[in-house]
Amino acid sequence: MQQGKTGRRGLIGGMVTGAGLLVAVPLRAADFPSRPVTLIVSGPAGGTTDYTARLIAQPLSERLGVPVVVENRAGGNGMIALQAVIRARPDGHTLLIGYSGTVTGKPAVEGFGDFDPRRDLASVSLILQAPQVMMVHPTIPVRSLSEFITYARARPGQLNYASSGAGSLQHLGTELLKQRTGIDLVHVPYRGTGETMSDVLAGRIQFYMTTPPPVAVPIRDGRLRALAMAAAERHPALPDVPTAAEAGLPGYAAESWFGLFAPKAAPRPVVERLAGECRDILADERLRQKAVEAGGLVSFEDPATLDRRVETELAMWAKLVREVGIRPD
Repeated sequence: MQQGKTGRRGLIGGMVTGAGLLVAVPLRAADFPSRPVTLIVSGPAGGTTDYTARLIAQPLSERLGVPVVVENRAGGNGMIALQAVIRARPDGHTLLIGYSGTVTGKPAVEGFGDFDPRRDLASVSLILQAPQVMMVHPTIPVRSLSEFITYARARPGQLNYASSGAGSLQHLGTELLKQRTGIDLVHVPYRGTGETMSDVLAGRIQFYMTTPPPVAVPIRDGRLRALAMAAAERHPALPDVPTAAEAGLPGYAAESWFGLFAPKAAPRPVVERLAGECRDILADERLRQKAVEAGGLVSFEDPATLDRRVETELAMWAKLVREVGIRPD
């Protein structure tokens, strides 16, 4: 028997020769893994997508019995990482840590020609949820969301906001804020959260929203000023930061999530094996507390539930794109 592979719609397994015919032997969960597993991350080190990958890499390695390597593939507004996974051998050894902005926001803004998560990816498990915190540099003389909205309305087009690119939750969440409040902020896209932070901390970016892990420390030490959480509930990592509703903007939310995905043609037994491992890993209280301290909330969803989440958000962001007239930058 020799290792082989079929096309994207086939099953990966051994190839048995008999009577001049090649017969595909479907890959079983027991055959996986046979080599190291790679977690592809669409952003550079320092962002929440990278944090999510590193949160589960070691426990997943221990459970699978092979090294699990985190590989950052930044650039192309997520397409470099997406293509690395979509074009990989679909046997479960190359996986994507998918950020909601890349998985659902990007195609809503750019269209579904190059990437459609329903066509190209197999959902494995939700890993982490992280509501975004809205913040300003301390040089902006406001201390609440309502004060910032008033300040921005008096300065249309004069204030910048940063994002990790078109379709990111930072981009769509701020555009939703603009739609709801009538303020005019200028979009400055970056390649990732880690790359953005130097300009945010230097005050070259006046308004920013992102998930708590990369900004919790500078908020606590006063280098950034949190205005509100773009969520329905306060966050345990930043308990003094009010929700958007508490800050005077009811019904507003822009919550990010991060999940594990495989190439679409990955064998179902392998997807189910990985989903089961994620379920058990995410039930560990020490890991859950570690995530909370960094600003994330561990949350498992099985493949079918994650599929429904993706479908719902694709429709939601596509609606915003139509209403606001958002175009790729």
